Amino acid sequence: MSVAVPHLLLTTGPVAAYADVLNALARPVPYDGDPAFLAFYEAVIGKLRTAMRLSSLPVILQGEAILGIEAAAASLIAREDVVLNLVSGVYGKGFAVWARRHGAEIVELQVPYNEAIDPAAVECALKARPDIRVVSVCHHETPSGTLNPVAEIGAVVAAHGGFLIVDAVSSFGGMDVHPEAVHADIFVASPSKCLGATPGLTLLGISARAWEKMRSNPGAPRASFLSLLDWEHAWRRDRPFPVTPSIAEIHGLDAALDRHLAEGPEAVWARHALTASATRAGVKALGLDLWPSREAIAAPMVTVIRVPDGLSDVAIRDTMRDRYSVLISLGRGETAGKVLRIGHMGPAAQPINAVTVVGALGGACRALGYEVRISEGCEAALAGIDSG
Repeated sequence: MSVAVPHLLLTTGPVAAYADVLNALARPVPYDGDPAFLAFYEAVIGKLRTAMRLSSLPVILQGEAILGIEAAAASLIAREDVVLNLVSGVYGKGFAVWARRHGAEIVELQVPYNEAIDPAAVECALKARPDIRVVSVCHHETPSGTLNPVAEIGAVVAAHGGFLIVDAVSSFGGMDVHPEAVHADIFVASPSKCLGATPGLTLLGISARAWEKMRSNPGAPRASFLSLLDWEHAWRRDRPFPVTPSIAEIHGLDAALDRHLAEGPEAVWARHALTASATRAGVKALGLDLWPSREAIAAPMVTVIRVPDGLSDVAIRDTMRDRYSVLISLGRGETAGKVLRIGHMGPAAQPINAVTVVGALGGACRALGYEVRISEGCEAALAGIDSG
């Protein structure tokens, strides 16, 4: 049975991939040992290195980004390590599940899920527990639409001498965040968010000191789907792949990187930021409330809105889909039932989408008996685009 796809997909990922990415998925699938494919794979690694602004070579894992996050925990965290897990949302909290499997102790620094981690609090936590060896942080909490200041946190962790794991799955490509600039030892990203490709791969930036720590960690997986060490030299055309790579996904990533680099990262970031700011202006003019405690920590990739009193999140989502063919996301985990999420990632990061989604959101609320200011909302979104 075929499923009708909404006209406008404004979810928090996976996104509606760019057309040239979809075309690339249809390229012929070669044998992964063909010298021509090995040379192509090495070239894709080079493009990814440029996009991630790395002085070393990145790693591509053959599974969507949760694989990379779990593999980072399994590979970097040793049995004797104390881990500081920074929690400002659902995904930060979830990392503790994997960290507990491998470390000696997990210390958590948690804030409300509409707030961001204060680097000064991280510094205090590290001073209180100088035995902390690994710190983990989610940069963009998509269930909350909030950003943590990873560059400042990374500087604190680096001064402490710790190792930093950064979940940048839904932020890389949509704003100025790169592994070395934020002092990340393992930086986990995805092609299926702001790069506008499809789910199925994990993109990793790994520091030299992280490789050294993993090689000396007897608990780090080897000959395993979770192994990072097995992929350290997979970029080399004279080495076999640990497992058969997802060749079609590599083709899609190649097209996504070409598009990203051709448009120019700064232009891509500006497009994401303008779409988000215009959307938020429209949402507020409708008379609805944003979820983040302040706009300074609101992400350019997602706008998260509090569900109006007396309305159902599912009813609003379904009305937008059925009446206006616009699909947005519900909350997740602790934000489920409390918020609605509008994604501005990759192809969805087009400023004019702000007007469409604000109109659809307003129309759905009105259809469900909740009064909003639709014309004011759409005018504010347009004004936000014009002033950008």
